[in-house]
This record gives sequence, structure tokens and C-alpha cells, in this order.
Amino acid sequence: MNKYYNRRCIAKFIGFFIILILIIVSDQYTKHLAVENLKNQPPYILIKDVLLLRYLENTGAAWGIFGGKIHIFTPFTILLVLVLMYIVFKIEKVLFTLDNKRAAIVLQWVLIALISGALGNFIDRIRLGYVVDFIYFKIIDFPTFNVADCFVVISTAILLYLLLIGIKDSDWDRILSLKKSGGESVE
Repeated sequence: MNKYYNRRCIAKFIGFFIILILIIVSDQYTKHLAVENLKNQPPYILIKDVLLLRYLENTGAAWGIFGGKIHIFTPFTILLVLVLMYIVFKIEKVLFTLDNKRAAIVLQWVLIALISGALGNFIDRIRLGYVVDFIYFKIIDFPTFNVADCFVVISTAILLYLLLIGIKDSDWDRILSLKKSGGESVE
């Protein structure tokens, strides 16, 4: 069982890493295309009065809140990514003890998507001092966003579902516990 378990874990984490890299690369590539094709250009209309592509430099967080205070996002993003990675690894460690293993595995993938989106925007903040946004739903006047934002928003919505009704409290207790497998606390 131990050899099988270790191989399965390694394969799963390789899958996590590949998905993480693919999401970040797709985000950065689409932002590169936006800079090359949309910066200093009029918006590109995909569906008249509904969806268009337009270049925007966001110096804040979602919807431009905290504009110009990009320096506060660096430590927050690093801490968030570390905590989420801890949870991904902890789920794997306690998976065999959980009541709803399938939901816990979904949670791992959701957290990888959330981490990927956070890192996609983090790269922009570190490299450029702002985040490149370019997708705009005119019909509902939704704030301009990017591929990383899509992963952050969708994974957050699924995470909320899992927090509220997808995973039992007893499973959350096992996942978030700071106790080692033997029962002693982590110091």
C-alpha cells in the first residue's frame, strides 16, 4: 500500500504542478497579447454592446480597490499561497481519514486553481507594478478582468460551496488541525 500511495501522491502533485504552470502561462500569454494588441488602441469588439477587449492597468486589487497600494499585496499573496499550499498538502496527508474524500480531492484542485490565479496577478504586480486587465462585459458594466481573475473568482465560488456544504465540519477539523498524525501538536 505504501508504494502505491507514494506513487499516487507523486503523480497527483505532478498533475497539480502541471495545471498550475498551464494556468499561469495561459494568463501571462493572454496578458502579453493584450499589451501587444490592445495597449493604446481602441477596444476590440467581440460581441457588440456585450463583450469587448480593452487594455487596462490595474494598480489595485479586484475592481481597482486599494488602487496605488500594490505593495500591500506582496506579503498578503505570499502568505495566502503558503497557507493554501499547506492545506493542499495536509489534505493529502489526512485524506484516508476523511468522510468525504471526493470533496477533499476537489478542494485540492480548487486550491491549485486559486493559487494559480493569485500567482498570475502576483507576477504582474512584481514585474510591472500593476495587473494587466483586458476582458470587459459591457452589457452588465462588469469591471475589466483577466484570465487569472477568472480562476480566482470561479475557484473562490467553489471554495465557498465546499466551505458551506460540501465538506463536513469533522473533515475540516482534520484538514486544518495542527496536530501530527500521532496526535501531538505541532510546535
